[in-house]
Amino acid sequence: MDTLRRFETISDYNAFNNNETLHPLVSVVDLSKADPRQGSRMYFGFYTIFLKDVKCGDLVYGLHTYDYQEGTLVFLAPGQVAGINSNGETYQPKGYALVFHPDLIHGTSLGRHIQEFSFFGYQSNEALHLSKRERGIVMDCFSKIDYELEHAIDTHSKKLIVNNIELFLNYCVRFYDRQFITRDTVHKGILERFEHLLNEYYQADKPQLIGLPSVAYCASELNLSANYFGDLIKKETGKTAQEYIQTKVIEVAKERIFDQSKSVSQLAYELGFKYPQHFMRLFKQRVGQSPNEYRTLHNN
Repeated sequence: MDTLRRFETISDYNAFNNNETLHPLVSVVDLSKADPRQGSRMYFGFYTIFLKDVKCGDLVYGLHTYDYQEGTLVFLAPGQVAGINSNGETYQPKGYALVFHPDLIHGTSLGRHIQEFSFFGYQSNEALHLSKRERGIVMDCFSKIDYELEHAIDTHSKKLIVNNIELFLNYCVRFYDRQFITRDTVHKGILERFEHLLNEYYQADKPQLIGLPSVAYCASELNLSANYFGDLIKKETGKTAQEYIQTKVIEVAKERIFDQSKSVSQLAYELGFKYPQHFMRLFKQRVGQSPNEYRTLHNN
């Protein structure tokens, strides 16, 4: 799997999979048309969504057990690499890939909102596992896009193609919401582990060494991507991960503020703030009082 194949254009990827290029910026690739091949790493210079049959087992997902066997969606943003591991054996690719270049969506509603589809930043082991019905909806979206590609290009083509891609991605948002709920056994304890991680962080000297705990740090410690972790915490608590961290920081500050031997500035540094005024601003914003006002009022 050491070989890295680079695909900068849609036509490059179509040619690799024996698919005709009907549009230079978008394609629904039937992977079953590809020649049998051995595993390799692949770099994509465009948005890529794989619809893989889990039973194929050729995409490197890690060691997770999947509860949906009908299909799995993996999302890659431009510049990402997907690993294929066939253990040195030749295999026949299966499934489909929806690929579209950023140039396709420039100046469109999707182009303005593409960053909101945070699952393009998920790790491959945070893939979307589809039920049979959901897989049918995905294939229907792919079919509509393919229909427009097969249709003679006219003034409506680009709009309809982009609208159908956006519709597909919006369905994926709904399906991920369902997955956050139904895959409770996988996610069980993430919030508790997050809380425990923050408690340990403030029981150690990490704030002085590292600074305030970041979303990226917490996600990494919990073996999740920052995007997936943030979305999961938002679904669980209604707060962003950053807001949750700030709430914990204020709780710790309230506990420590009554130590009269330390100034507010010292306390701020101990909590991981680089500048005391940032701590004072956050405290006032969250509590409604300055740290000194809170200390005076509640110390009587």
